Amino acid sequence: MRIQLSDHFTYSRLLRFVFPSMVMMLFTSLYGIVDGLFVSNFAGKQAFAAINLILPYLGVIGGIGFLIGTGGTAYIGKLLGEQKREKANEVLSMLVMFLFLGGIIISAVSIVFVKPIAVFLGANETILGDCILYGVTMLAFNTAWMMQNAFQSILIVAEQPKLGLRYTILAGITNMILDALFVWIFQWGLAGAAYATGISQLIGTALPLLYFSKSENRVIHFRKFRWDFPVLFQCCLNGLSEFMTTIAFNIISVVYNWQLIRFAGNDGIAAYGVILYVTWIFYALFSGYNVGYTPIVSYHYGAENHMELTNVLMKSILILTGMGVVLTAFGQWIAEPFGKAYIGYDPALLAMTIHGLRIDILLFLFCPINMLASSFFTALNNGPLSALISTNRTFLCQLFCIVILPQFLQLDGIWLSNVIAEILALCLSVPALLVMRKKYHY
Repeated sequence: MRIQLSDHFTYSRLLRFVFPSMVMMLFTSLYGIVDGLFVSNFAGKQAFAAINLILPYLGVIGGIGFLIGTGGTAYIGKLLGEQKREKANEVLSMLVMFLFLGGIIISAVSIVFVKPIAVFLGANETILGDCILYGVTMLAFNTAWMMQNAFQSILIVAEQPKLGLRYTILAGITNMILDALFVWIFQWGLAGAAYATGISQLIGTALPLLYFSKSENRVIHFRKFRWDFPVLFQCCLNGLSEFMTTIAFNIISVVYNWQLIRFAGNDGIAAYGVILYVTWIFYALFSGYNVGYTPIVSYHYGAENHMELTNVLMKSILILTGMGVVLTAFGQWIAEPFGKAYIGYDPALLAMTIHGLRIDILLFLFCPINMLASSFFTALNNGPLSALISTNRTFLCQLFCIVILPQFLQLDGIWLSNVIAEILALCLSVPALLVMRKKYHY
C-alpha cells in the first residue's frame, strides 16, 4: 500500500516511509568508501591518503546538491500541503536547471585551480600528483554528482522513496563493479576509481531526469517555468543548514588533516580516512532518516496539521536516539575487522586506526538530537535557525575541540574532538526545540 505525505504516521508507517531514503543515503556514502577500499589495497596507502586529502573540496561543491535538494524539498512539500501543485512543478524545474548550469560553471573553475587547492589542503610532493589526478577526474563528473544529491530528497517529496532507492542501489552497484574492473583488473589506480564513481553518478542522475520528464501519474514533474529568484533564494535559505553542515564538515576535515600531519604524519591521514568511512556509513543512516521524514513535516506544516507534526517529531526523537545507542555498540565491535579490510598490511597503522575509531564512534550517542533539530527546522522553512544549529554543531564546536584538545591529549585529543563537540552542541539544539514549540505548535 502506497504511503502518502498526508497520512497519519505510526511507528511502522514512519519507518517504512523513511527506510528507502536511509538505504539510499547509505549507498551514496559507499562511493568514496569503495574507492578507498580498492585504492588502499591495490594502489597503496599514499594513493589512499591522496583521496582523503582532496575529498573535502569535492565534498563541499557536491554539497550544493544537498543545499538545493533539501531546501527545495521543504518548499515543494509546503506548496503541496497548500494544494499548489502547478507552482510546485515550476519550482522543481527551476531548481534542476539552476543546478545543471551552476554545476558546469563550478566544475570548470575548479579544474583550473585544482593544483593550488590540493596544496592548500596539505598535499606534499609525495601525494600532490595523485590528488590532482583524482580531483580533475572527479570534477569532470561533478554536475551529475550535484544533481544526484538533489534528486535523493526530491524523489521523496514526490512520494517515490522506493524508486529513489532503486536508482541509488543501481548506481552504487555500478560503482562497485567498475571499481573492481578498473582498479583491480585493469590496474588503472586512482583514475580508475574516479571513473567508476563518475559513471555511476551519471546513472544516478539520468534516471530521475527521465522520471520527472513524464507527467503521467506523477505527484510533481518538469514543466515550463520562469525564473523566480525570491523563491530560489528561499529554497537556498531552507537548505542552508545542510550546506553549512557539508562545508563545515569538510573544513573541519582539513583542520583534522593538518593536526594529524603534525602528530602522526601521512599515516594519521590514512587512519582518519578509515575512521571517516565508518562514520560516513552511520551518518548516512541518520541523514537518510532526516531526509525521509522532513517532507512529512513540511507537508503537515503547510496543511496546519499540528497534531501530526507533533506525532512525527516525538516518534523521530525516540527512533533516532535508539539508533544512536545501537550503532555506537556496533561500531565498537566492527572497529578491528573494518580496519583490517583497509590497512591490515600495516600493523602499526592498524592499531592506531582501531584505537581512534573506538573513541570517535562514541559521538553517535549524542549527535542524533543535534541532527534532528537542524533538519526539523529546515522542514519548517526556518532556514536561519536550522543553519545556526548546524553551524554550531559541525563547525564552531568542532573547530574549538580540534584546536584545543590535542594540545593537552595529543593524538587522543583529535579522536575525542567529535565526541566533545556533539555534547557541546546539545546546549543549543535542545533549547531551540523547546523554545520554538509555541511558534510552530508542536
